[in-house]
Amino acid sequence: MERFLSEDFLLDTPAARTLYHQYAETMPIVDYHCHIDPKEIFEDRRFENITQVWLGGDHYKWRLMRSNGVDERYITGDAPDREKFQKFAESLPRAIGNPMYHWCHLELKNYFGYEGVLNGETAQQVWDLCNEKLQNDPSMSARGLIRASNVAMVGTTDDPCSDLEWHKKLAQDDSFATKVCPSFRPDPALNLHKPGFVEYIEKLGNTVGKKLETVEDVRWALSQRIAYFDENGCRAADHGLDYVMFHPVSDEQATAALRKALAGEAVTREEAEGYQTALLLHCGREYAARGWVMQLHFSCKRNPNSRMFQRLGADSGFDCIAVTDSCNATYGLMDALEAEGKLPKTVLYSLNPADNEWIDTLLGAFQSSEIPGKIQHGSAWWFNDNKTGMTEQLTSLANLSVLGNFIGMLTDSRSFLSYARHEYFRRVLCALIGRWVENGEYPADMEFVGSLVQDICTNNAVRYFGL
Repeated sequence: MERFLSEDFLLDTPAARTLYHQYAETMPIVDYHCHIDPKEIFEDRRFENITQVWLGGDHYKWRLMRSNGVDERYITGDAPDREKFQKFAESLPRAIGNPMYHWCHLELKNYFGYEGVLNGETAQQVWDLCNEKLQNDPSMSARGLIRASNVAMVGTTDDPCSDLEWHKKLAQDDSFATKVCPSFRPDPALNLHKPGFVEYIEKLGNTVGKKLETVEDVRWALSQRIAYFDENGCRAADHGLDYVMFHPVSDEQATAALRKALAGEAVTREEAEGYQTALLLHCGREYAARGWVMQLHFSCKRNPNSRMFQRLGADSGFDCIAVTDSCNATYGLMDALEAEGKLPKTVLYSLNPADNEWIDTLLGAFQSSEIPGKIQHGSAWWFNDNKTGMTEQLTSLANLSVLGNFIGMLTDSRSFLSYARHEYFRRVLCALIGRWVENGEYPADMEFVGSLVQDICTNNAVRYFGL
């Protein structure tokens, strides 16, 4: 029986163990999409206790606790941090098969040196151990954790109206070698059918010094902000879409929809899609002109529990997989940009794993000599970043495209400890490729296969994002 979380965790063949330990394990991390606050990096935030660094803002853990019947007071409420940690520790052992069980123990092992198991009985021991290190070890700060994780680049997610103050300060700080690059996230300016749109358009207008009344005004404003982000090291944009839409309309129609929304009137789905399509196409052209990467995240159902949304707001752990028909619209959107010669490097992420195959066949329709793997199927996202989801995404990509050009894993996280997820991904990757080698499905040229693994872990992302 294999020991829990041994050095060869998930590495079930000799080839897998060779690939991981000799090639993957020490490669730098390029965490090109996350939700870390750049201010916390610049100020080198320290944490008083394990609850602050582990449970604060982590909706994965919140969902697990809710599923175990824990009262909300111990999740997002006002319970003391020690009691919140206890409730989580009591819940964790029941999550057999959940990647959270593995992530948590990898984090405890890698950052705190704890090789036991976390449960209700060991909670006090783990609490004391972690807090002693957080409070007394100089390396257990935001920057220290990034350095210890061998992170070469962090790609944050930033509002177009941001002045990027903290990115500017980090860029001028020679004492911190990790690149911290902003990413352009214009969702609030596109979602004219969602609450807060009117206020956001006013905010965007104030930022660029112009009242925004037409779709051309909004295009101009976004272009101004894209140029500003580009001057400050941005290499990527990210769009969080309920679904991919492609409904081209005239500027007059898009402006009519905008004015209805600004007047507080309801817009139809078709009107919203027309306005969104106009801006998606514009943004894509701007990204292509600057060599940026366009990331599209879709097939997510946001805030389905209306009662809890009213109580806790967005991003509180209630989102779900959505079944959407984004296939034809994605083809249409990309074809429209390709026809103009303005299709940017693009990464597609669907929260619905049923979309894997059509995404992987789409890649082959829009690749170019600009860079190997110009169009990417993004890493198994959110509810799919588990052993099964990763293996399915990797296998589909290998079956239908070129796995060797894949840009690899990202955390999509708000936690400074979540870099352990890159280790988890690398172990899954090496296990999969190792089995192909052991089964005679690929030559046992370990030096070459190892170089492929290193490319997927790091090198492809370095080239793709121009690092």
